[in-house]
Amino acid sequence: MTDETTGPVASRRRALMLGAAGASAIVSIRPALAQTSASVMNCEIPVPDPARAGSYIAADGTLVPAGTPGAYPPPGTAFKAEDVKRALSGGTLPGTDYERSRAYTNYIRRLQSGTSGFTCFASLQMPRG
Repeated sequence: MTDETTGPVASRRRALMLGAAGASAIVSIRPALAQTSASVMNCEIPVPDPARAGSYIAADGTLVPAGTPGAYPPPGTAFKAEDVKRALSGGTLPGTDYERSRAYTNYIRRLQSGTSGFTCFASLQMPRG
């Protein structure tokens, strides 16, 4: 018989414990990834971001002064990531017509780091596994 802290029995026991820990980690990570995916789809993108509230959105997605001919007023509420993802795939944003939706999605595509909604938009661009 071998000592419990060394030898073949201890090695097998250690391997079993490591295997169990690995399986436990896999079971724990999958729900976390699912939760992350769900939270990404619940984030929101304001159009325009609060720092530029009051600006209108031109057809190309740039911000212009309120009342600019051919530009659209802000929608009044932020868009959910799920709705933005659908619009980026050819649909329209809720409560908008085709042209207004295109202007808003063009604005969203132009978001840059530091702008409200950028992290939400960037997370939509990441592939899901």
